[in-house]
Amino acid sequence: MNRYVCFLLITGVCFYQPLLRASETKLPDKPSEIPQWKHLEDYLEYAALHNAQLKAAFADWQSAVEQAPQVRALPDPKFNYGYFIREVETRVGPQRQKFELTQMFPWFGVLEARGDAAAAQAKAAYQRYEAQKLKLFAEVKNVFYEYDFLAKAVRITRENLKLLTHFEEIARIRYATSTASHPDIIRAQIELAILEDRLHSLLELRPALNAKLNSVLNRDSQELLPWPKSTRIRELPLDMNRMHTLIQQHNPNLKVLSHEIAAAKQGEILARKQSYPDIQIGIGYIDTAGAIMSGVDDSGKDPIVGMVSLSLPIWNQKNQAAKRQARARMMQKTHEKAQLQYTLAAQAQELCYEHQDRQRKIKLYRDAVIPKARDMLLAAEATYQSGAADFLTLLDAQQTLLLYQLHQERAAAQSEQILAQLEMLIGTELPFSGPDQLSKPRSNIKAPTVREGIEGNDE
Repeated sequence: MNRYVCFLLITGVCFYQPLLRASETKLPDKPSEIPQWKHLEDYLEYAALHNAQLKAAFADWQSAVEQAPQVRALPDPKFNYGYFIREVETRVGPQRQKFELTQMFPWFGVLEARGDAAAAQAKAAYQRYEAQKLKLFAEVKNVFYEYDFLAKAVRITRENLKLLTHFEEIARIRYATSTASHPDIIRAQIELAILEDRLHSLLELRPALNAKLNSVLNRDSQELLPWPKSTRIRELPLDMNRMHTLIQQHNPNLKVLSHEIAAAKQGEILARKQSYPDIQIGIGYIDTAGAIMSGVDDSGKDPIVGMVSLSLPIWNQKNQAAKRQARARMMQKTHEKAQLQYTLAAQAQELCYEHQDRQRKIKLYRDAVIPKARDMLLAAEATYQSGAADFLTLLDAQQTLLLYQLHQERAAAQSEQILAQLEMLIGTELPFSGPDQLSKPRSNIKAPTVREGIEGNDE
């Protein structure tokens, strides 16, 4: 009997040890020659400096800023030269060539209206850049917290793997003393194999999440990133009235529409002023040769001519159409802004509900379910060792604890992902505590800044 027991023990160890070694050697956790990024701020800062879409939005803002000086400037002056192929004979001599220099001046206020419209469009471009940055940060946070959940799931699975190994040892000891049956060892080995497979699945998911995170960071998707450092979960009392106020104050897409409405108003002003003439002034000089006849007064004197001309905006139908077009565009942006406000409010309401639901689940698992599951597992282990319970009860208690631990970490990751979406809506970062306090350490991570080409970029 003793030889048979020893044979079973050796067989079981040989069956399980290759699985354990495989989990430790096939997928290493310590990547080499990679950036040692462990905090979310490291990823946000890198993304702000390297993401291609954010760079494109930044270039669009630069382009819009440079538009304002162009439209505020006067039209280029014109220089005209004329050569008399057949000279014009005058009393003082034949005219041979002439020179003219003219400058067009738009009606009063036209340049100012054009500049104000361009400045408003530049401010809108800046807000689009801010919106793209918030969207980028939300994407980075979403993948980062998924990656963080994966790290915690791997840790929890490994801890449960060690725990299940311990239970297998207990089953072997009890079997060696004839107080347990051989099927208990087989069940433990089956559960160990299943848990090993789950661990492998989690580890094999890591390269996919790395590729997704690297793509957002504009990095090589094959580069492996280190496991994140454990993140702090924010427990925030979200007030919907406060959220609505923050959206009105900070949402960049609403600000884009506000600036586009301002640009449309300036367009309407500009359309009205197009009904007035443009004024052109100039000076001319005519090169005159000496008179053929001698003794002529002012012989060869070159005349200088002052000139004034006006455009004639007589096509009233065209001007009225321009006014209606500008007014319709302003109404379009006004309606879009009103609709966006309702849409953002509804999205914020839904996100607040989802966040509160995840917070409630976190507290439920952390304060009640998991402690009781641990107590149940300890009790099941004690009763199994005393022979008062079967091995299935112990396995069920272990699997229940594993499930609840994963549920808590999933709810925690989803809570932060929801807050990331909410921060993208309101346009600023929510604090760790205090409903009336705002902090913007992550939102203030800057990409390269453009020179201040327009007055007041709102931020």
